[in-house]
Amino acid sequence: MRFATGMAVLLLIPGLALAFTAEEKFTVVTGGNKIGHLIATHDGNRVTIDFDVKNNGRGPTIAETLTLDANGLPTQWTITGATTFGSKVDERFAVADGKATWKDSVGEGSATVAEPSLYIGQSASPWALGLYARALLKDADRQLPALPGGAVRVETGETIPFTDGRQPVVVRVYAISGLEYAPDYVLLDEQQALFAVITPGTVIVREGYELEQVRLREMAVALSTKRLETIQAKTAHRYGAPVRFRNVRIFDPQELALSAPVSVVINGRHISSIQSIDSAVSPGEVLVEGEGGTLVAGLYEMHAHTGQDGALLNIAAGITSARDMGNDNAVLDALITRIEAGAIGGPRIHRSGFIEGKSPFNSNNGILVNSEAETLAAVRWYAARGYVQVKLYNSMKPEWSAVAAKEAHRLGLRVAGHVPAFSNADAMVDAGYNELTHINQIALGWVIKPEEDTRTLFRLTALKRLATLDLQSAPVQRTINHIADRKVAVEPTIAIHENLLLNRGGAVPQGAVDYLDHLPVGEQRGARQGWADMSAPGDAEAYASAYAKLMDVMRQMRDRGILLIPGTDLGGSFTYHRELELFAQLGYTPAEVLRLATWDMAAYLGQNQMTGSIEKGKLADFFLVPGDPTADLKAIKTIRAVVKDGAVYYPSEVYPHFGIKPFGTAPKVTLPAAP
Repeated sequence: MRFATGMAVLLLIPGLALAFTAEEKFTVVTGGNKIGHLIATHDGNRVTIDFDVKNNGRGPTIAETLTLDANGLPTQWTITGATTFGSKVDERFAVADGKATWKDSVGEGSATVAEPSLYIGQSASPWALGLYARALLKDADRQLPALPGGAVRVETGETIPFTDGRQPVVVRVYAISGLEYAPDYVLLDEQQALFAVITPGTVIVREGYELEQVRLREMAVALSTKRLETIQAKTAHRYGAPVRFRNVRIFDPQELALSAPVSVVINGRHISSIQSIDSAVSPGEVLVEGEGGTLVAGLYEMHAHTGQDGALLNIAAGITSARDMGNDNAVLDALITRIEAGAIGGPRIHRSGFIEGKSPFNSNNGILVNSEAETLAAVRWYAARGYVQVKLYNSMKPEWSAVAAKEAHRLGLRVAGHVPAFSNADAMVDAGYNELTHINQIALGWVIKPEEDTRTLFRLTALKRLATLDLQSAPVQRTINHIADRKVAVEPTIAIHENLLLNRGGAVPQGAVDYLDHLPVGEQRGARQGWADMSAPGDAEAYASAYAKLMDVMRQMRDRGILLIPGTDLGGSFTYHRELELFAQLGYTPAEVLRLATWDMAAYLGQNQMTGSIEKGKLADFFLVPGDPTADLKAIKTIRAVVKDGAVYYPSEVYPHFGIKPFGTAPKVTLPAAP
């Protein structure tokens, strides 16, 4: 579920009239904390909606007005406000005499329709999901064509009583799919009015039933898990025999080159041998024909906020290891258990302990602290549970950072994080950071005043000021030198800044040109929505200039020998491939990018004895691509097979389960003859 993304029902379907209460109120809850509201007010055939969410200092603010016909379907719909990152919303839809017209950030569109259809909007609030479900339930096969393309369907789940609220209510679960990678889970009451929209992390629930939020989140986990377990059973091939990848070349991260053609044999979770291409095949082996393609060790996504719906998509993208940079700790632990048991597919997860100060703008991941003592207790909690590092966040008091870092180092943990509000990168290096997260967190210190608050969207919008910054100025060079001299790593998350600073409403994002038309229609339309508000004269140019300055800063860092760490903060998968392309734009060769994303990150996390390269005895974590990715990095976008912990996945089998058109074909596989 994306906030401020949805679809509007287009045509009349008889029998949908409902007796709504005059006002429907919902609470948005994440991590047990209220972060927003949704209010739908009915006045005859007119509905007005107020949807506002603020988490981590940002979130959508949406106002909607709908005019409904006698069947409860909109004949007019206006949606205004702002998206999560501030871009303005002005979306309009109308239908009359069998013709639908609409306008959103992509542009204007129209269609003449002869059958019931659903218009897919960009910015409708989650209240619309109840509308969609009711329309689909009245269709005979519970599936309707969608505009501008695709189809949407609903599946009916179980009925569930809820008693921990204003009054007992019985609801039924519905899964709406076809728009995005994963279904939206919607709960309707016996009158088919919306009761809740649920995800493993966030629920939107009818006011008065907030105490049910834990149960609702657990329900979302169970629904998602059941779906993904089914997909895993169909797509994870554990052959119970040695598997030989024949006629492949291996990327060697030490030599930055490919080997001669060989065969790589795996048995169980490990690489059992690497043999000459003409070696005899032992009885009972499974043969995978590499056809001269390249094997690359599994990639490391170093800025994940892991959700299980996207876990298998990361595997399909060759990402077999991920560093989680902040999550609901209990949810993440349960997810890791399911992945390690093989119940669902996903990368090997290395946990970073998220510590955030309590404030009106705090994020709701990890552990929230309100004192130095609570900060130290949080560090110790993470150390006792095997986390690889702690991550300090925006609302931490700057003076707690040095204390937290000292304790973390004493306990053998690395320290990473944002620059807390009212501080700067130089101070955090002095405080003991081993790694700085996000390039904007560093650059802000050069252009903002000490009293300006970076706990809101200001930490993004203030980047406009970079347009006039002299990168050779003393403050800039002092910070870069300080980072280099202290051997502090930088995890810049370039792709998220490309999206923020360069995306324009209606245009295909630069980073998505190679894959966008393969995605479900809802994902496509969401991607074509700008992030930042660029409505003021000169803003678009200032943001573009800021992006160029950030790229130049990172080139200077690379030249100074600062370790730059690849991670997306965007879910990995396709955006991780783009992240690696952007690293190449900094001056790394394709081979250097691959080494950075494999061997170097395995070494950084202390895992290079088992992962990071393809060698006898190491874990069977690698992927197969056609061609030579050391010559053309785009080769990693057409992965034919992925091995993780000995399970073999073929992306062409995985992607259709997520509504994605595959990018290539599976290799030829020959199973051993039956005894």
